[in-house]
Amino acid sequence: MRTSRSSSVQQARKALAERLKEVRKDSGLTGPALALACGWSKSKCSRIENAITAPSEQDIRDWCRACGADDQAADLVASLRSVETMFTEWRRMERSGLKRAQEMVLPLYERTARFRAYTPGILHGLLQTRDYTRSVLQATQRRRVAVDDVEEAVQVRMERQEILRDHGKTFAFIIEEACLYHGLGGAEVAAGQLTHLIAVASLANVSLGIVPRGYLRHSMHVEAFSLYDSSQANVELVSGYLQITQPSEVAMYISRFGELSTDAVHGAAARTLISEAIDSLE
Repeated sequence: MRTSRSSSVQQARKALAERLKEVRKDSGLTGPALALACGWSKSKCSRIENAITAPSEQDIRDWCRACGADDQAADLVASLRSVETMFTEWRRMERSGLKRAQEMVLPLYERTARFRAYTPGILHGLLQTRDYTRSVLQATQRRRVAVDDVEEAVQVRMERQEILRDHGKTFAFIIEEACLYHGLGGAEVAAGQLTHLIAVASLANVSLGIVPRGYLRHSMHVEAFSLYDSSQANVELVSGYLQITQPSEVAMYISRFGELSTDAVHGAAARTLISEAIDSLE
């Protein structure tokens, strides 16, 4: 079933309300007792816990203080801040075309010192050749975007790749071996892309890991995600993408990236897998 922006936001509000209820219950306070401690009306706690009324940041701080859970306040406030912005439908993001969607994420890359990304199917945009990018964006445009500005969007993505030359930043990519055999654009495009992948992986500030097919792995396949320092995780879904800033949830993606990295091969072993994929095209 397709997830709408409104339903995703409501689910996030309910999740926050449930966490606040758990904090209260763990403290041993009743709803009326918590309201009294915070100087609120008796019904306010109930409205917040049932996601009828959204709490303010100060409400959350007061709630945690009254419950003796000040250490949880920052995480809960971060969750509140992300509720309205956490889910963006592709349709909403791309309604003015793919070029604008590509431009929107540039500031995030620019302020990130340590970038990490995992992709199970299609190579990450920072790793793509122009022809591979064109194939990806043409498929995207045909599927869900009314405006055809593919060439302009391709150019923006190519310009964004210059950030790889900034040696004040580090980049780590983990891909599934299946990415090497996706075949977007045909054999010639694939060969150029795979050769380019070896070149990018040789950059001093770039790490590439490949999880081999059929490998006895410890980590499960997950959706594509990117990590921007330790402050944000973006997760790609069929209907849109999530922007996660809640520290405890970002930490989960950081942990998962570490697990995937452990299952991946790097260096010469990764280059061997790429070379085998190139040979398969002949």
